[in-house]
Amino acid sequence: MSDKFSLNNSISNLWDKLDGWLDAIILKLPNFAVAILVMVLFYFIAKGIKSLSYKVLFRKVNDESVKQMLSKIIKAIVILIGFFIALGVMQLDKVLTSVLAGAGVVGLAIGLALQGTLSNTFSGLMLSFLPKVRIGDFIDAQGKSGYVDEINLRNVTIRQTDNEYVIIPNSIFIENPFTNYSWSKRSRVEVSCGVGYESDLQKVEDLVVKIISDTFEHQKNEEVEFFYTEFGDSSINFVTRFWVESTKPKPKLAAQHKAIKLIKKNFDEAGINIPFPIRTLDFGKNKLQMASNKEE
Repeated sequence: MSDKFSLNNSISNLWDKLDGWLDAIILKLPNFAVAILVMVLFYFIAKGIKSLSYKVLFRKVNDESVKQMLSKIIKAIVILIGFFIALGVMQLDKVLTSVLAGAGVVGLAIGLALQGTLSNTFSGLMLSFLPKVRIGDFIDAQGKSGYVDEINLRNVTIRQTDNEYVIIPNSIFIENPFTNYSWSKRSRVEVSCGVGYESDLQKVEDLVVKIISDTFEHQKNEEVEFFYTEFGDSSINFVTRFWVESTKPKPKLAAQHKAIKLIKKNFDEAGINIPFPIRTLDFGKNKLQMASNKEE
């Protein structure tokens, strides 16, 4: 008899609970509808902001994959804000607190586990907004030189002039110095040579400056420079420097090639000697003798 009474009492309590839940659900229906509307509204807002950020905010980002990733991150953040607002509308403050606490713990664990990966990711984001390096630039980084082929959230890919590819992690790339040869449209070319000791040095200087000035176009404050540098073993050496339009190595090499040919041609016509490296042995001063064996 007591068991039957206990069972009836449990069923009654269950129905009371269900009835209370049903009443709570009915009372919460307006809030639930508003929460759904909030989520739908924020979903469309997130799509619009994603499209706007892709076209306007990130138009200076060079890499397509980075632009898409940043736009998706912004969309996810907006939707997450809508989710939290929806929980607040439904008066689920305890659930909101639990979600935030859980997200913090999970985020900390993921951050510790993926410390290196996250470092490369944030470095990639910084590189995307760094105007000092762009796709197609010719750079020198970590002893490797070549064209920037790709910048993504993990690494920078450099295509060397021999068509070999070098992969440099973003964190290493951004923490170390690199040289960008494509940042300036004008580059200075340097050509070294030497003339014989018997040469008229002023004539040599005037001739070289005229050759370079007449051949290569120069802008303001880009005059041809000429300097004698040393008394060499067999020649008096000089260097001449001038400017050319160049954002890559090949135009500079072509300018050097052309300048060397012109200097040699004009020196030959003017009778100016470019001496071979020579070494003179003075047997008299050093008292060197050569003896021959004579047969008796």
